[in-house]
Amino acid sequence: MSSRDLVYIALFAAITAALALFPPFMLPVGGVPITAQSLAPMLAGCILGARRGGLALLLFIVLVAIGLPLMPGGRGGFGVIMSPSGGFILAWAVGAFVVGYLVERSWGRLNLVTAGLACVVGGILVVYLIGIPWMAAFAGISLAKATAVSAAYVPGDLIKVAVAAAVAVTVKKSYPLIEAKTA
Repeated sequence: MSSRDLVYIALFAAITAALALFPPFMLPVGGVPITAQSLAPMLAGCILGARRGGLALLLFIVLVAIGLPLMPGGRGGFGVIMSPSGGFILAWAVGAFVVGYLVERSWGRLNLVTAGLACVVGGILVVYLIGIPWMAAFAGISLAKATAVSAAYVPGDLIKVAVAAAVAVTVKKSYPLIEAKTA
């Protein structure tokens, strides 16, 4: 891994932390806030690719777990991970990897649609597949109720998909950091 790779990984961990500056919105049930930080796995995967994007979010998660106040409201520590929203946070690294993998595979034909689909699969589906069961377990609610509660987040996440896809296409044209991969 090059020094440049390490800089990009650290930069996207910092971008993820900066997204915490947008105030969270708490839904009345579930205990998981709506934050701008869930845009980070999509952006990291789209811009850095699978390996660097996943590592950037993994670095961020480690920094939160060791106590740095990088979550909305200045929260940090292992308790943040061991909360109803912890599964979503842990899923960000996997989601960024999946988004990046899909973007790398479609790099030659990347457009708003292919980038958007990559963000939906990795940034929403993968993150929800990990986060919803975690939320159910830590909030003491059924899986069905956790799924229903999570449905309230989908419209906001789709807006984040549109933003990430637009950024990905723009970055590809102006300063591509990903090289085309073949299957």
